[in-house]
Amino acid sequence: MAVRAAVLPAVGSPLEITGIELPDPGPGQVHVRLAAAGVCHSDLSLSNGTMRLPVPAVLGHEGAGTVVAVGEGVTHVAPGDGVVLNWAPSCGACHACSLGEVWLCADALSGAAAVHARTTEGTDLHPGLNVAAFAEETVVPASCVLPAPDGVPLTDAALLGCAVLTGYGAVHHSARVRQGETVAVFGVGGVGLAAIQAARIAGASKIIAVDVSPAKEELARTAGATDYLVASDTTAREIRGLTGRQGVDVAVECAGRAVTIRTAWDSTRRGGRTTVVGIGGKDQQVTFNALEIFHWGRTLTGCVYGNSDPARDLPVLAGHVRAGRLDLSALVTERISLDGIPAAFENMLAGKGGRALVVF
Repeated sequence: MAVRAAVLPAVGSPLEITGIELPDPGPGQVHVRLAAAGVCHSDLSLSNGTMRLPVPAVLGHEGAGTVVAVGEGVTHVAPGDGVVLNWAPSCGACHACSLGEVWLCADALSGAAAVHARTTEGTDLHPGLNVAAFAEETVVPASCVLPAPDGVPLTDAALLGCAVLTGYGAVHHSARVRQGETVAVFGVGGVGLAAIQAARIAGASKIIAVDVSPAKEELARTAGATDYLVASDTTAREIRGLTGRQGVDVAVECAGRAVTIRTAWDSTRRGGRTTVVGIGGKDQQVTFNALEIFHWGRTLTGCVYGNSDPARDLPVLAGHVRAGRLDLSALVTERISLDGIPAAFENMLAGKGGRALVVF
């Protein structure tokens, strides 16, 4: 079956919007027609080599759609069902899974090495982050689909698959923000906007959004930010000024840059918590001296996929959506076609906008 898709021919090469040939679903596989797919910074990280997975590949990992067909042995979804794609399925058998830390599953990305489809010229293609959501249709392992929550349109539900699980999880599972605490969120993209909303849901008393772009202030305040700062050399000092010279209880870093991580750390109070969500390159070195680690007593943690278990957390997020506490449409600043993905990458590099959403 021929469909259109966004293909990365090689690391560092421009995306090609082209036709690909999908196989029929085999045993344990599901064929999905996409309704929407979010353009995430992780897709950009794959295209520029910050994250290394096999290429050529069909990119895209945040999506939702409708089941077209299922292979032998698939029972939890059926043709016609709405589903959310889960790009990091857990194996249930590795050490991390045995500890209940399914977001650290050792085999979560093993599917990226498989042959997913072929170009019309016959070149093998891999699924960039397991699910190849930048395509009109995709065929994925059954473990990569979860039933879409009732009452949430599929075009909105696409955002649950990465941005919202990551941003919400960073606040609730990793940083564990408590009622009345102060929070700073660095980076007002799709994940950052989800983190701001999550901090509001958690009852944070002050939510300070920080970004390089002055144009994102309205987005941040709509999501729940009480204050907005344009990133500068004085950001940490300004945050302390907004918090009685103490610093925030929690900083959530969504940019993956050494300078931002260091600023987030410097912005937290003594004994505060800094959670790093952004994916940076190996050349992004962050340094601390031994005395400050002792003196400040802060905690610095990494955060993978929001430390989330999609099967557990999707119903919780859907409840927030239905109750009006979580506004998925507020994360989206642009609705585009497949052909608009390269421009969306350029906008991300320039620090523009929130989430671009491919609507099929």
